[in-house]
Amino acid sequence: METSSTSQIVESLTRAIVEHRLHPGTKLAEQKLADHFGVSRTLVRQALFQLSQNRLIRLEPARGAFVAAPSVEEAKQVFAVRRMLEVEMTRAFVRQVSPAKLKALREHVAQEKQAVSNQDVPGRTELLGDFHVRMAELMGNEVLAELLRDLISRCALITLMYQSTAAAEHSNEEHADIVKALAARDEELAVRLMNEHLLHVEEGLTFDRKLPTNDLSLALSS
Repeated sequence: METSSTSQIVESLTRAIVEHRLHPGTKLAEQKLADHFGVSRTLVRQALFQLSQNRLIRLEPARGAFVAAPSVEEAKQVFAVRRMLEVEMTRAFVRQVSPAKLKALREHVAQEKQAVSNQDVPGRTELLGDFHVRMAELMGNEVLAELLRDLISRCALITLMYQSTAAAEHSNEEHADIVKALAARDEELAVRLMNEHLLHVEEGLTFDRKLPTNDLSLALSS
């Protein structure tokens, strides 16, 4: 029951953040959350810790929990590092491409397309990020996969909050084009498409959206 309650709190807060009902910087008061969900502050604390691990919130000593507010500069630095890594990963992937690896990537792209069509914002965000991790996994390079997981998690909140449905759909189409270039063993095209794709994702983030509410109860009641 406790695990279930913690999971429910995590899911509810995640959706409130992802669906733009909670503004970055909003304080997440433990007692307010405990009252809202009808659970102990201990369970709330466990949920907040899980969310901090996912970088959706930040925990500050003696101040409490706040919805994370990653900076634009941080996002730019993350994307710069990703381009450095993923351009070379794409080169290496072309040289060891196989029917089985292509099949796995095509299946992943199909799942992305379904999530975009269903307007599943958290699902599509996770799948679109995992495409890059999947490439590293299929190459058998777990160190690279771990590095990419960390980098992608660092920009996940910004992508969740500021990527439009149109931009997500475009990302899915670009993934499909990358897979086609990999299948053709066209190294230069695949590398160019990957680099352009990451630039497009960064450029497609919209930072001038209407600000969500700071009212915790109102945000969670939606």
